[in-house]
Amino acid sequence: MQVDFYHLTATPLDRALPRIAERVIASGGRLLIVSGSEEQRRHLDRLLWSYAPDSFLPHGEAGAGEDASQPILLAGDASAANAARNIALVDGLWRDAALDFDRAFHFFDDEAIEAAREAWKALGGRDGIERRYWIQGEGGRWEQAA
Repeated sequence: MQVDFYHLTATPLDRALPRIAERVIASGGRLLIVSGSEEQRRHLDRLLWSYAPDSFLPHGEAGAGEDASQPILLAGDASAANAARNIALVDGLWRDAALDFDRAFHFFDDEAIEAAREAWKALGGRDGIERRYWIQGEGGRWEQAA
C-alpha cells in the first residue's frame, strides 16, 4: 500500500488533482475522490469536465446513478462503489479507510499541515505501508521530499 502526501503550496488542488487523475486513468485504474464538503465535490465535478480545453476525465458523483461504471467517482466517504483501488483525499482530512486501497493520494494545504503530520507519523509504524511526501520545488514541479 502506498500513501502519497501532497503538500499544496504553489499549485492549487484544481491543477494537481486532474494530473493525478489522468495518470490513474491512463494506467487503466479507477479513482475515488473523497471530500466531506458537498460544495467542494460540486466544484470538482465542474472542474473535471473543463480543467483543460483538450482534456476530459470521465467521472460521476456517488449516488447519481451508474456509480459502478465510473472511472472516477466523487464521494463524501471512502466507499468505492466504482471498485477503485486508488483514492484521493482532497479536503485535507486523512481517513484510515484509505488504507483499504492500493494507493492513496492525500492532498493538504498549510491549514491542514498539522493533521497531515500526525497522519504521516501514525502511518510510519505500520507494516506494508510505503509513505512518500511531495513538495513543490522551483517552478512548481513536484519533488519527493521523503
